[in-house]
Amino acid sequence: MPEFMHDAEFWVHAGVVIFLLILVFAKVPANVWRGLGETGKAVRAELDEAVRIRQEATELLNSIKPQRQAAEKKAKEIIALAEEEAQRLTEEARTKLADSIKRREELAERKIAQAEARAEADVKAAAAELASQLAESILIERTAGLGADKAVDTAIEQLPGRFS
Repeated sequence: MPEFMHDAEFWVHAGVVIFLLILVFAKVPANVWRGLGETGKAVRAELDEAVRIRQEATELLNSIKPQRQAAEKKAKEIIALAEEEAQRLTEEARTKLADSIKRREELAERKIAQAEARAEADVKAAAAELASQLAESILIERTAGLGADKAVDTAIEQLPGRFS
């Protein structure tokens, strides 16, 4: 037997060559490449899908930005209108309050004037009553010493008959 057959390295090389030939005849490399190709295609499809989804998200974001800006602008307008309305209502309330205070003040002044007029009338009436009482008492004192006139008494007695 040839000497190379006793060499361990020869058998290792021969085993590797036979193993590789078995793999080639069993079509293992083709199956591996096909499997890698299918996996690559699946990965490529997922990457394409991810790119498509990202583009859709970007388009959606770009379409939403103007809507968001419009909504923010509308919100600012609403806030500005609300502030103007609040200012207007405040001014209106101040005006109404001032008018109410003025009306109440005028009413109070009228009541005071009426009370003063009543008090003045009451004082005048009391003074007139007192003056008439004084005059009556003075007349009674002055006429107490004088005799009654018969002609005056007769005329007074005839008065009720003349008015009927």
